[in-house]
Amino acid sequence: MAAARFTGSGVALVTPFTEDGLNEATLRELVGFHHREETDALVVCGSTGEAATMRPAEQRRALEVVLEANGGRLPVIMGCGGSDTAQVARLARQATEAGADAVLVSAPPYNKPTQAGLVAHFRGVLDAADLPLVVYNVPGRTAVNILPATIARLAEDPRVIAVKEACGDIAQVAELARLVGDRLAIWSGNDDQVVPILALGGTGVISVLANVAPRETSRMVHRFLDGDVAEARWHQLRLLPLIQALFAESNPIPVKAAVGMLGFDVGPVRLPLTPATEATRARLGAALRDVGIEAVRE
Repeated sequence: MAAARFTGSGVALVTPFTEDGLNEATLRELVGFHHREETDALVVCGSTGEAATMRPAEQRRALEVVLEANGGRLPVIMGCGGSDTAQVARLARQATEAGADAVLVSAPPYNKPTQAGLVAHFRGVLDAADLPLVVYNVPGRTAVNILPATIARLAEDPRVIAVKEACGDIAQVAELARLVGDRLAIWSGNDDQVVPILALGGTGVISVLANVAPRETSRMVHRFLDGDVAEARWHQLRLLPLIQALFAESNPIPVKAAVGMLGFDVGPVRLPLTPATEATRARLGAALRDVGIEAVRE
């Protein structure tokens, strides 16, 4: 199970599409890009990967392509989300069968379960997958906050190995670190809070930013963990305008546009998302140039 842990930057990969489905060639190119650019882990079919608009067979094939291109070099974590525990369990079993190293599981969106319901949901998925599990707390998308005490209950199961924390509340992250920091890895789920969460004992990030600035994102984490807090802080503040541009519209609208601007044929976002506006594209182009990343297309 330890092999599914990582220190540094895990990229929440965008999913390249054609008009007919998955663009496997571009997905392989993206994996190669992240190998070259010092990314530390690959996360497939998360929110940034538009999993909510992908059929289960598409999700499995995306994972298979990433695993084949990765060749065992980096941990590969599969996003498994949804409002129906039974369906999420089926996705988790599918991830196990395909060979994922771990699953990333969010609270069920829309249902608004109680904290007891959350525990039952995660335990049901754990039993179905029997893989290391990363709890993903993102109340802005799910409408329910997984409280630190609830995560502490989940941490009693050794198959729960980490938390991707995107609640946005540093005080809550501090309480989480107090309760489970000696048992679970804590990874930031917000690119604008990487260094603050590292200061509370975090060990990395699952990042949208890493799609376009993978080397810089990984170095931000590793410099902090190596004791160079000043340089880590410099990276965090220098990258902030780009991070803000990447969330100028609903994720993954801007980041998918930005990855396309780097020259990768990722295709459009799927409805109900719509393409980035010209204003957002202009802002992205300027923000990329300001940190020394040249956009190929704008």
